[in-house]
Amino acid sequence: MDAETLPYALDLVAGSGVCLSPEKRTALRTSLLLVRRDYRFEQVRLWGRIQGTRGAYYVAEGLGPDRAGPRSRLYSLNCVDWSLLPPPVEEMIPMTAGIKGRFQGDPSYEYENYDKKEEGEKPYEEETGTLVKEELRLVITVDQIDKAVGIVPRGAYIKTPLGPVHENRSFEGLSLTEAKKLSSYFHFTEPVNLKNKTLLEKADLDPSIDFLDSLEHDIPKGRVEVISPKCTMGTEVL
Repeated sequence: MDAETLPYALDLVAGSGVCLSPEKRTALRTSLLLVRRDYRFEQVRLWGRIQGTRGAYYVAEGLGPDRAGPRSRLYSLNCVDWSLLPPPVEEMIPMTAGIKGRFQGDPSYEYENYDKKEEGEKPYEEETGTLVKEELRLVITVDQIDKAVGIVPRGAYIKTPLGPVHENRSFEGLSLTEAKKLSSYFHFTEPVNLKNKTLLEKADLDPSIDFLDSLEHDIPKGRVEVISPKCTMGTEVL
C-alpha cells in the first residue's frame, strides 16, 4: 500500500476484517511520508502488520528507482517511530527455523535456538545454547512471506531495456477473463522457473512484462491458490 494513497487502500481491505482506528490511519500515513523524505526513498509502502501477544509490528518498505531491486524494510510498534530492519541473508534462516509460536511484539525478546536433528528414523530438536532476538525472526518471516505470496498482476510492471523495473502507468487492471487465470499473476521476486524455459517456450512471451514467474505452474505447499471474484467491488481476491 503506497503511503500516498494509504487511506483508500486500507478501505479496500477492510472487508476482510482488517481495520485500523482513525488515529492509527492518520499516524501511519504521516509518519510514512516523513520516512520517505528522511531516507530519500522514491516510494514507501505499508507492507502489513504482524500481530504479537503483547503488541503488533507495522512493517513498511522503501523502494528506489528499480521497483524489483533491493528494498529497505522498516518496522514500528506505535505507527510513528520507525526502525530499519537488517537485510535478510541465508545464514539467518537456520537460526530461526526451529522457532515456533506467535510473536511477542517485543523486538528485544530472545528465543532459545533449537537445531533439528535425526537419530535413526526419529527426528528431534536439540538446544544449541544460542539466543535469537525476535527482530531477527521478524526479518526472516517478512522475507519468506514476500517470496511465497508477493504477487502482482501481469502488466502492472514493465522492465526497461536497461534493466530497471517501473510501474506501468498505462495499466488499468486485468479484464474479467484474464483476472480469472493464474497465468495473469506473477511472483514479485527473483524468477526461478523463467530461467529454465527453453527458447521455444519464451517465443510467445513479452520480455517487457513477462520477466517474472507466473502462478500457472505453481505447486502450492500447504496452501491452495483460489481466485474469488468480488462482483460488488470489481475486484478479484487471490
